[in-house]
Formats: sequence, C-alpha cells, structure tokens
Amino acid sequence: MLRRAGPSLRHFLLERNSSAGHSSCSREAKMSRPVQARRLEGIDKNIWVDFVKLAATYSKVNLGQGFPDFPAPDFLTEALTRALSGGNHMLHQYTRAFGHPPLVEVLAQFFEKLLGRDLDPMTNVMVTVGAYQALFCCFQALVDEGDEVIIIEPFFDCYESMVKMAGGTPVFVPLRPNSPKDGKLMSSADWQMDPAELASKFSERTKAIVLNSPNNPLGKVFSRGELGLIAELCVKHDVLCISDEVYEWLVYDGKQHIRIASLQGMWDRTVTIGSAGKTFSVTGWKVGWVVGPNRLIQHIRTVHQNSVYHCATIAQEAVAQGFQRELMLYGKPESYFVQLPKELQQKRDWLVQSLDDVGMKPIIPEGTYFLVADISQFSESPAVLPRDGLHVPHPSCKDMGLGLS
Repeated sequence: MLRRAGPSLRHFLLERNSSAGHSSCSREAKMSRPVQARRLEGIDKNIWVDFVKLAATYSKVNLGQGFPDFPAPDFLTEALTRALSGGNHMLHQYTRAFGHPPLVEVLAQFFEKLLGRDLDPMTNVMVTVGAYQALFCCFQALVDEGDEVIIIEPFFDCYESMVKMAGGTPVFVPLRPNSPKDGKLMSSADWQMDPAELASKFSERTKAIVLNSPNNPLGKVFSRGELGLIAELCVKHDVLCISDEVYEWLVYDGKQHIRIASLQGMWDRTVTIGSAGKTFSVTGWKVGWVVGPNRLIQHIRTVHQNSVYHCATIAQEAVAQGFQRELMLYGKPESYFVQLPKELQQKRDWLVQSLDDVGMKPIIPEGTYFLVADISQFSESPAVLPRDGLHVPHPSCKDMGLGLS
C-alpha cells in the first residue's frame, strides 16, 4: 500500500533531473522584451551618482554634493549613544510606522510654534527616510497622469524626475537675475520671478507647485511678498504646494524664513517637508518628515506604508531628544538653531571673499550651505570649465582635485 500511495524513488529522481535540466535551459534563455517600466524612461541618470563616483575614484574634493564636513552636535550623538546602550531594548525593534511617537509629538509641538496652529502628532506629522523619501511620497500620492507641476528654476534635480515618475508633467518658471548696482556682488535676493510669467504657468491642469526656500542651489530665501504671490495663485487656481524647507534654520544676515503654510489660505493645501540631516548636521541618519493637513497626509501615509513602511527607531529616538532640547532653548543664544547659522555665515563670508579675490563672481547666498559662482572669467581655460554647462564634470577635473557643480 505504501508503494502504491506514492511515486517510486526512480520516478522521483527522473522527474527531478528533468526539472533541473529544464530550469538550466530557462536560466540561459534571454528575454527579448523590455524589462524596465516606462515610468523610468529618461530618468536613469543622476548627477550626484556621477559626482560621488568621480570623487571616490580619483580621491578629489567633491564641491557638488551638500553635506557637512564637521561633527554633529555633542548633545545629539550623546542621545544616540544613550539610545544604543540604554536599557530600552525596544528601541532596536519596529516602532510606529508613521513616526516614532516621541518624535512626532515633539515635532508637532515645535511646528505649532512655527505655524501658529494646533497640530495632531498622529495625523498632521509623518516621519520619512530623509526628506528625499518625503518628496517621493508626496509626488506619488498627489500627482496623477497628466497633472502639471510647476517647478521654480534653478531647482534640486530630483523634483523633475520624481514628477515624471509619478506621471506628471514638469512646468518650469525661472528665477532671473537683476544685476546689482555700484559693482557690488550679486546676492541670491537679486534672483526673482516675473509675476506675470509665474501666473501664466498656472492652468486647469496644474496640480501643484514645488517651493524650495531657502533654495538649493542659489541659497535664495523667498520674501513674504514673493510667497504671498505664490499663495494667491495657489488659492485662485486651487493648487497644492509641496514646500521643501529642509534648510529652514540655515538663514543668514538677519533674514527671516517664512513658512508658506502659515500664510492665509495655505495650510489646507500645503505639505511642508523637513530634514534632521540638514537641521542637526546628520545627513547620514536619513530622518525626515512631512507636516500638513490630514486630508493630504493620509494619502502620503498610504504611499509610505506600501513602500518603506518604517524608519530606523534609534535614529528617530535621538532626533526626538535633539528637538526636545531645542524646544526648551528656542530663541536662546545657546540653541543649536541659533549657533549653526552664525558659524556657517562666517564660512560663507570667507568663501565669498576667497572666490572674489581670485576673479570669480560669487552669488552671495541668503541661506543653505551652497554657493554658486560665475566662472566665465576663466573661459579660456578648458581645464576649469565643465563639458556641458555647469552640470557635467569635465574629464580634466580628474587632474585638478576638484569636482565642480
């Protein structure tokens, strides 16, 4: 009965050999049809991947990618050490998918101060794997096939590719320079939008506008008047605003960073994006967040839960402790958010003076840690200029020790 109930050993081995032979042939066969999704067409290249590869290959100074070369603040690394070595073993496990409770709670308290409204930490705040994932979730959740998204030039390169990946169409509006008088160096404040040109970009197909203030790469801090114009057009055309404010604390010369979500009519249509990497100088920790009305955040949560789902618990715990410290010191001289821009402004001023001394024409940034310079004075030296404008490294940069951006 046992022999009749199942196949013989010989039969089993013959079947296995036959299957193995078929599997081997299948592995050798090549697919003839395209394997990549259409949404990836034209967005496979990334300038930062190229820069990092060049800098690593030739041991050069990478002047393109923005991250600090100085230590993170002691209070934050100490918080991370406590989280790692402390007795709470649950910090090594999953936490709440949409944000570690201590972090979303302190973020809600902090942004209540900044936006002047009550926030629910569970519905108005969501933690992401850096601001980059926050941007990705926003575009995937809010942009549909055929939607147009206005992007202000110059811009952080991922905006365009992420809009396209979501099926949207980028529509560009430039900041244009106004030459300063009396031979002064140009400031990022001298770069402005034409109000009529901006208004002309809004149509019935416009779903959102991407705002980045302080701006990467110019360092422009948008004024209240400029933000008011954007807000007015968003309300008039019922358009969303994706506001990338990762450099919100890096503002110089007494300038004020104004959050567009705080303007009349904008809270209900704005998603504000922030970054612990830029806020606390820990870009490798990859902790970011989105703040906004639940009617928008709920859809961003859906993308998050079906992609990344969860962010590192220990990093969130340390960032939460950092914000708790800053909440107590808010506006005081010993606050890191007060000290850091003062230190970076000194470095900015030194770099501006150095570039000016050698004949370049730097554009003085009002914020961020980026600086753009006019190198046309060196147009006779092909070793200095990039190959195709200011976006592709020239091969000769390999021999100069610099990576241009």
